[in-house]
Amino acid sequence: MMMQEHADVRNLLFRISSGDQLAFRILFCAYSPKVYSFALRLTRSDSMAEEVVQDIFLKIWINRESAVTIEQFSAYLFTITRNHIFNLLKKVATEATAKNRLSKELSEAHRETEETILYRESQQILNQVVSNLPPQQKLVYSLCHNEGLKYEEVAQRLNISRLTVKTHMQQALRTIKSHFTGE
Repeated sequence: MMMQEHADVRNLLFRISSGDQLAFRILFCAYSPKVYSFALRLTRSDSMAEEVVQDIFLKIWINRESAVTIEQFSAYLFTITRNHIFNLLKKVATEATAKNRLSKELSEAHRETEETILYRESQQILNQVVSNLPPQQKLVYSLCHNEGLKYEEVAQRLNISRLTVKTHMQQALRTIKSHFTGE
């Protein structure tokens, strides 16, 4: 029985190598369920298993001229199916990793863009509030925050007391804070 089956497969392979489509259909009908069940076991996906069956038999048809050189068709079929599935799973894993990485990068870029926009808007509002401060408060605030001077340095530059600088800064900061907090 086994010898007859082997001879039948060899005959089909010989016919397929000559381009016999009927022989190919017979081979496909006989072996595609085995390829499908093996692929389903490894991929756990009906659609991937179906894709594997199509890809494997397409390879056989494309390389049909060399079909006559196949000695053990079942072993050959198992090997090319296994290799194809491993390559397919590796590709799927790589795509999933790339997709996750891209999603993370896009999310970070979106967050950074959002933060940049919020920062610019806040900076514009702050500049507007500072520009509406009384002249002395605006000058003291600008010297302390924009130029980074200490209260003592501002007092010397403007020829006012350190306590006056502190008072102007407190009033300016209170105005700015109330604008942002709505108090």
